[in-house]
Amino acid sequence: MAMVGLFWIGEDSVYVGAEPTGAASGVRLTEDGVESLGADQGRFWTWDEVVRLGTEGVPVRSGVRRLASMAFDAALVVVTGYGEQPPAFSVEVVTAEETVLVDVHTAVAGGIYPLSEYELSVALLERLAGGGAEIGDLLAWGRDHAAEGTPPREEREALLRKWAGA
Repeated sequence: MAMVGLFWIGEDSVYVGAEPTGAASGVRLTEDGVESLGADQGRFWTWDEVVRLGTEGVPVRSGVRRLASMAFDAALVVVTGYGEQPPAFSVEVVTAEETVLVDVHTAVAGGIYPLSEYELSVALLERLAGGGAEIGDLLAWGRDHAAEGTPPREEREALLRKWAGA
């Protein structure tokens, strides 16, 4: 699996945020549509039903603030011996009939996304919902590259720009 922006991409799956485990909630994007996962979730919408995909509460910081926050968190774990779950944010799935918020955990190291990757990811979510981008492009990249792990930041941003048409 590899993290590219808000997306956790594998050879056969794309998640917004981290891939959920156990009863944790999550959002999986497939070629057929959008699926909410986890306890009391289990919903599915085809791409034709989805009007908009959005996010709420994504932890975003500039590069310097992100590094400082990660350093503080690491020091806190060393001193106290306790770590926290990655921060959560919500994915908003909007159809003509309803708006559903699904909580997901961040997939990025330190739990805080760089602003540029966040903005490109939001643009990609908008294009996916609007039919201007295909989840198959992310899946194809995942089949070819996800086993290599998360690419460097410059490559992640280039991929997001390509997929988002930015």
